[in-house]
Amino acid sequence: MLVVFARTLILYTLVVIVMRVMGKRQIGQLQPFELVVAILISELAAVPMQNTGIPLINGIIPILTLLMAQIAISVISLKSTKARAIICGKPAILIENGKIKEDEIRREMYTLTDLLEQLRIKNVPNIADVEYAILETNGQLSIIPKSQKRPLCPEDLKVETKYEGLPLTLIIDGEVNDMNLKKAGLDRDWLRSELSKFDIHNFDDVLFASLDTSGNLYYQQKSRKEH
Repeated sequence: MLVVFARTLILYTLVVIVMRVMGKRQIGQLQPFELVVAILISELAAVPMQNTGIPLINGIIPILTLLMAQIAISVISLKSTKARAIICGKPAILIENGKIKEDEIRREMYTLTDLLEQLRIKNVPNIADVEYAILETNGQLSIIPKSQKRPLCPEDLKVETKYEGLPLTLIIDGEVNDMNLKKAGLDRDWLRSELSKFDIHNFDDVLFASLDTSGNLYYQQKSRKEH
């Protein structure tokens, strides 16, 4: 039993490291060759976990081999446009100027039902409102509405807007992020002083606190009271 436990932990750790090296992508964003590698790695890891008669190294070596192959293919794809087109394929335009391209749909084996479903998911129920619908290499459908059908933005109305950056997280579950405080040019004394204005005198009482680019402090106490 202890052997199975140890083998499982080793393979689990290895697979986590390998998937981390492969990059931060969701399953739906993986290229076909990346998805194949992910499936093969999971299969290779599962067999030595279940069968203790198989040497652990017989699972580790194939996993590392697949990782090196995946990295090599990724590097080739980055350096060569032609190789990237062969490995990952090319985007396909399924709708152009509000008209469905029948040849492309047949070539990609994409049904009209699938197309209409994806349009509805993107909140575009009318094909006539679509300028372009592009099937990306990872299987996602990108939709570009016609200019008359796009939502208004401040630039269309000639309205000036203020800069909005990412808020800095200052406290998570009572732990102060000193790095973000330093980035904002502040320190714990300032944070303690600001929180004391709301009758909070201990960082441990704060579930979450952040500072936006306008200098506004948001906080939430562990008592679940929002401010």
